[in-house]
Amino acid sequence: MAGSKVNDILVFLSVVETGNFASAGKAFGLSRSTAGKAVARLEDRYGVRLLNRTTRAISLTEDGQKLYLQGQAIQAAIAAADTSMVGTDGIPSGTLRIAAPDALGRRLLMPLVQKFQKEWPDVRFEISFSDSVRRIVRDGFDLAVRVGITSPDTSLISRTLMTDRPVLCASSAYLKDWGTPKNIDQLSTHDLLQFSSFGQRQVWALQDGSGFWSNAPGRVRLRLDSAEGLREAAMSGMGIAFLPGVLVKDDLNAGRLVQVLPDLDCGKLPIVALYPHKRFLEPRVRHFIDLLAAELPGG
Repeated sequence: MAGSKVNDILVFLSVVETGNFASAGKAFGLSRSTAGKAVARLEDRYGVRLLNRTTRAISLTEDGQKLYLQGQAIQAAIAAADTSMVGTDGIPSGTLRIAAPDALGRRLLMPLVQKFQKEWPDVRFEISFSDSVRRIVRDGFDLAVRVGITSPDTSLISRTLMTDRPVLCASSAYLKDWGTPKNIDQLSTHDLLQFSSFGQRQVWALQDGSGFWSNAPGRVRLRLDSAEGLREAAMSGMGIAFLPGVLVKDDLNAGRLVQVLPDLDCGKLPIVALYPHKRFLEPRVRHFIDLLAAELPGG
């Protein structure tokens, strides 16, 4: 009886992580209806609703969230037992699936991926470069690297890898045509290039010499959901961008971009690792997170 309950919980985890009963059942060699019955048995056994179901989506109830977290611990314990029995001694192996922002991911992650694979050749990587914030667990990622985002989900752990200072920047050609602003108020006459994703728009919080914080007052004629796109737009003379310093450091040094209002404090951007809340992290995940924290600037 206990074994069947564990199997039902594992199917339930798969339903949550894949987002539908058909895919969850397929992962266990079951039909869609059999996967649905496994979740129904759990709901009957515990006397609670675990999932909110609509024709388009599945979401966790509060009780479902509790079981999901407990189920992850069970899943991790099984994985840890498997690892110990095959004698890998915690050596990283298998596939590590990572989601990371496009521009920063390419600059910061790829050199470390190469270094990691030289040390741990049995690890394979699958990396998705995108500035959108994915549902990590549902999309099957082991780890996500995000900029300016702490854990939005109680099922995720957030670990700060480094702290970056963003800068205002533009091309010299743009500043020649429109003038160089001398203070925050003068930004009102300039075109601002703003990051926006799924309706959430970036806020430019700036602090002047008197310690007063304010939002940039300029006009926004272009919004993009890509930091790399904003960088390219700034270099092509389309306006002033607000970008992570680590992303544009080389461009500033080479003169492709010019820092605007360099005396302003533009705040701090944490660059974080987000990963599922598990009692036991797979060695490949744990070792790669440790490498990121050790190797990134200021990590």
